[in-house]
Amino acid sequence: MNKNFVSLAGIALVSASLAGCTTMDGAGMGMGATTTVGGAPMYASRTIVQNAVNSADHTTLVAAVKAAGLVDTLSGAGPFTVFAPTNAAFGKLPQGTVETLLQPANLTTLQSVLTYHVVPGRVTAQDLMRLIRAGGGQARLTTVQGGTLTARMMGGQVVLVDAKGGTSRVTQANVMQSNGVIHVTDTVSMPG
Repeated sequence: MNKNFVSLAGIALVSASLAGCTTMDGAGMGMGATTTVGGAPMYASRTIVQNAVNSADHTTLVAAVKAAGLVDTLSGAGPFTVFAPTNAAFGKLPQGTVETLLQPANLTTLQSVLTYHVVPGRVTAQDLMRLIRAGGGQARLTTVQGGTLTARMMGGQVVLVDAKGGTSRVTQANVMQSNGVIHVTDTVSMPG
């Protein structure tokens, strides 16, 4: 597996540990802004890894990043856009799924799921909404994993549609990191 793929996979998982604002308008979320996620401040001057470990809402993601051997890669320059599912999002998966993914024998699958949540570049909420408008109501985002996430607006919220037709709402947007941006989601997106 190539190092860039693995790095992005890790970023996807840890990034999930970080997310931030409650709307997609991104108001007040400049590079210097500090947002609270999972009860902890997220500092724009820190990397995804430096922030992720502090979010109580993303302990499952942090555990997955560690299990995938991706912690060291998440300090890379990026930039990366991470759609970060919360612990509650992982809790929606069928019973035993997380435990199975965390087993060493499933390393490749875990990395694939994690990198499916990462898009190269820094795509802010404003950028994403602009892409959706330009795409006639949807934006196709190519992930580090190689699959596609389709973003749409529904009821004033950005919704991601994964390869299996599942949907995930962006619940917090524009949590800026020194090496990217995180958007918190309410469901784990699954690659095809």
